[in-house]
Amino acid sequence: MVYLYWSAGARDAADGRTVFSAPDGGTRVGERLSNLPITLSSDPAAPGMECAPFVVAHASGRESSVFDNGVALGATDWIGDGTLRALTQTRHSANRTGMPATPAIDNLAMTGPDGGASLEEMVARTERGLLLTCLWYIREVDPQSLLLTGLTRDGVYLVEDGEVVGAVNNFRFNESPVDLLGRIAEAGRTEPTLPREWSDYFTRAAMPALRVPDFNMSTVSQAS
Repeated sequence: MVYLYWSAGARDAADGRTVFSAPDGGTRVGERLSNLPITLSSDPAAPGMECAPFVVAHASGRESSVFDNGVALGATDWIGDGTLRALTQTRHSANRTGMPATPAIDNLAMTGPDGGASLEEMVARTERGLLLTCLWYIREVDPQSLLLTGLTRDGVYLVEDGEVVGAVNNFRFNESPVDLLGRIAEAGRTEPTLPREWSDYFTRAAMPALRVPDFNMSTVSQAS
């Protein structure tokens, strides 16, 4: 989801470069991405994830501008109730796309339906599946679909009849987080989460455990 967030630039989407580009031009803002009421949001005042409440841009690029430094930031739903609500953009790109200026914010949270189950409760309701604790070495394969590849790490466990019965090998996966949103069967309780891949500089995140019936494990990995 962090990679999805970092790939959600409005200017590139409007130029037809990304998964958030509409086939007939423009962007996919307003399109439903998930059948579940999933919300992906950022808020500089989020408890425990507080960050700068104004733009801090060290350089200008396609998704940031030094001319926006000091612009106030507020709570923003990037995805709200399963629908794409906003893309990251500067005041300049907002003027070009005709959408409100929604600069990037230095935290990210995902929530599902109210009353989400704990991870333990989700495991207890699983007849057979894999429990993944970490994805890392994530790299982009195709920007048009945001297909990502990466590896599992720090524990992959086999669940049978509601219990963790053993550890299994690591895998390489190939998945698009945008496509994944449409296939989530359950979102659990949101918990503080340290992104494994970017834990040296993106540390403010809260995510739920997700149940996905067909997560694409492409090959077995020898990574330990």
